[in-house]
Amino acid sequence: MGRRGWIGEDELPDIVALSQSAPGVMAVNISIFAGYRLRGFKGAVAATLGSITPSFLVILAIAMVFSGFRDNPVVVRIFSGIRPVVISLILIPMVNMARKGCKTWWAWLIALASLLLVAFVKVSPIYILAVTIVAGVALAYYKEARR
Repeated sequence: MGRRGWIGEDELPDIVALSQSAPGVMAVNISIFAGYRLRGFKGAVAATLGSITPSFLVILAIAMVFSGFRDNPVVVRIFSGIRPVVISLILIPMVNMARKGCKTWWAWLIALASLLLVAFVKVSPIYILAVTIVAGVALAYYKEARR
């Protein structure tokens, strides 16, 4: 830790390396690690909120302005053209994360099933996350109880 209680020059490369190796946006990852390093869990939460709140507010303002133009034919065509680009911007990091995280056949099966459920059955991703979290916690408790 530096003189003023800040992160020192020797710690910053470690935080950047950890942030690059973790999935997600690097700025948010750095906020989480730096906040945790300086003030623990509360610091991580505060730093994360400080990192994502400005972007969230800007996107919210844009959404509020553009909601009035939803039925405009020009806007509809623009968003129809943008849609494939947005899909690729989401798909490429998803595939990269799957390569790093899905090391077994059942992890790939869960990822594929989740994709199909969201895309074709219109199941909310929140429900899929809730089920996988509960299943993961139950599996961890089961494995721990067997030891």
